[in-house]
Amino acid sequence: MAKRKIVWTETAAKQRRDILRYWIERNKNKTYAEKLIEITAKHLKVISRNPEAFKETEMNDVRESAMGHFSLYYNFTPDQIIVMAFWDNRQDLKKLLKAIS
Repeated sequence: MAKRKIVWTETAAKQRRDILRYWIERNKNKTYAEKLIEITAKHLKVISRNPEAFKETEMNDVRESAMGHFSLYYNFTPDQIIVMAFWDNRQDLKKLLKAIS
């Protein structure tokens, strides 16, 4: 099957921006943020080719791609991967459920 288009929800895009900004400010450089961007791109490449590669969640039609302390939560259609959340796994899971429901 062909690669699917990656679509970020507003929520997921904001979460990613906030997390990257936090690490840039905390570390006073972009090294860790760039590493997160690279890891995310690799996961999205796998997801776009095989969206069922990562585990299903208890949320309807939502899958999780874990990346260490972070996870991508997504669902998919025949043409798209919809990234619903870019999540720091150290946060309360209840906040995630609220963010993507």
